[in-house]
Amino acid sequence: MNSNQILKAIAENKTLTKPVIYGIKGYELSDEEKYFFSKNSCIGFILFARNIKDKTQLKKLTQSLRELMNGEILILIDQEGGRVARLKPPHWPEYPTGQYFFELYQKNPENGYNALKQNFQKIANDLVEIGINVDCAPVLDISCPQTHQVIGNRAYGDNPQTVSELGRAVCEGLLQNNVFPVIKHIPGHGRGSCDSHLELPKVSCSFNELVNHDFVPFKALNDQKFAMTAHILYQAIDSKNCATLSKKAIDLIRQEIGFKNILMSDDVSMKALTGSFAQRTRLIIDSGCDLVLHCNAEMTEMQEINSALSQITENFWQRFIK
Repeated sequence: MNSNQILKAIAENKTLTKPVIYGIKGYELSDEEKYFFSKNSCIGFILFARNIKDKTQLKKLTQSLRELMNGEILILIDQEGGRVARLKPPHWPEYPTGQYFFELYQKNPENGYNALKQNFQKIANDLVEIGINVDCAPVLDISCPQTHQVIGNRAYGDNPQTVSELGRAVCEGLLQNNVFPVIKHIPGHGRGSCDSHLELPKVSCSFNELVNHDFVPFKALNDQKFAMTAHILYQAIDSKNCATLSKKAIDLIRQEIGFKNILMSDDVSMKALTGSFAQRTRLIIDSGCDLVLHCNAEMTEMQEINSALSQITENFWQRFIK
């Protein structure tokens, strides 16, 4: 199926009733997971190294997920290249880092752009072969002196224009072979000086600096279907809440940056967020995010998230297929 057909098929799958994406524990669904997902629903799954043995096993797993959910669903993975790559040798090629393509681009912009686009065409082919239709890439975070290594060499450069251009190459490469990109981490993780998996980064620069620097790549690529939020507190936007939980920040993403499509949270289990999983879930949805992302497959957490979610409305699906 091409991209439009995938979205239409997802929108037509009436089994998908809750705005959440879950991880799973192992190489195949457990009986407990089958029961939970069939009774409570979601709109997709995200896969990690713990779910991947080889091509045959992974294709069987993605087929089983679609069978369980009665049709087309979102199946996500983080396959950026470099250290963020769930598909690894010997079963899949090793792909370069974002920094590698930034260095190519500095030497010759046209060659760097084309090399990166071709790189993600190949990645998309790998994903389609095993039944995956969404890649959580590109990273549009701009490298700064204080950028934490959680971003590090994943970044496509240290200036907005280069990151915008190379981010477009990633999106074009994936979409050409019918895999959806997810631009991340909106509105920008580059100024974060700590790892949001472990604690809450706080950014103190001015609002104008954010608009003229950090926001630029996201604004340039605001036509993409999916974006993922940053668990970062921007003091110039909201002094109390990180972007994922902030109505002010999400309003800026929608209006200033102009991203109108499907906005998912970063992983709800990251330690940058606090409170119960039900509280986190309600705050994410109330802030204006469309989807909650939960990655670690802990059943008690998924049950709590599920209890806090409402049903998807028809208007939600129209944004997939417009």
